[in-house]
Amino acid sequence: MAVDQPTPAMAGADQSRIHDIGYRGYDGPRLGRAYARRSLYSQSLRGAYGLGRSVKSKVLPMLLFAVMCVPAAIMVAVAVATKAHELPVSYTRYAIIMQAVISLYVASQAPQAVSRDLRFKTVPLYFSRPIETADYVRAKFAALASALFVLTAAPLLVMYAGALLSKMGFAHQTKEFAQGLVSVALLSLLFAGIGLVIAAFTPRRGFGIAAVIAVLTISYGAVSTLQAIAYTQDSTGAIPWIGLFSPITLIDGVQSAFLGGSSAFPGGVGPSHGEGAVYVLIVLGLIAACYGLLNRRYQKVGL
Repeated sequence: MAVDQPTPAMAGADQSRIHDIGYRGYDGPRLGRAYARRSLYSQSLRGAYGLGRSVKSKVLPMLLFAVMCVPAAIMVAVAVATKAHELPVSYTRYAIIMQAVISLYVASQAPQAVSRDLRFKTVPLYFSRPIETADYVRAKFAALASALFVLTAAPLLVMYAGALLSKMGFAHQTKEFAQGLVSVALLSLLFAGIGLVIAAFTPRRGFGIAAVIAVLTISYGAVSTLQAIAYTQDSTGAIPWIGLFSPITLIDGVQSAFLGGSSAFPGGVGPSHGEGAVYVLIVLGLIAACYGLLNRRYQKVGL
């Protein structure tokens, strides 16, 4: 007797199964944009010091942090041993002296903050969640600025603690320490903005590092050279205006005009209060411009 063979349709129907693979709906609270923004800020800040990443990623930021703090600790030790009445370097001058270390830190960490997201095209994934372009930019900007503030304020805290241990004048030291904190806060915002804008236009981390170093160091070298030429030619009136064209000299001009700092310009020719007001406006304008450029950039790459 011939046996009927099952047709393909019958075979498919017989083999059909419905599998419960355990997916469940989420019934918990929706934490929203603020939580996502805070999480991105925290993750980016930790990443700026290699926390939560490989040991290799921790080496450079931690080394630069140590390089920033060790000279301050040495100065404190000398001041305590000699019972000095003043620290050898003022709070506002310290970051200017260590600007090469700060520039290297910005060059290494700004691309780490944004270039990988561009290279691996993960930016649209961020915006598929309850987070918008402005949230991403604010979180990244605030994280790098906070990391820079930690880097630049930590040695000032070491110096302040050492000054109090040496029984230097409490009111005088507190005032100068506060002025130094204001100075490094402005520096952190300005350098973070410049570094992120440069890094946001290249997905290649190496290119970003080179570009940030070039902008920060070449501008400082060119401005310092032009100021030295103006000083040797007795054109001292031009020195403060030349200082408007480099990030580190901008911070130097602001603090020497309004925060009691001594100027590193040739001959100590710092800006007057009127010229200092121009410095402040340009610093704030550059910070705002960097934030605006980052927003425009991520409106395009986030599509």
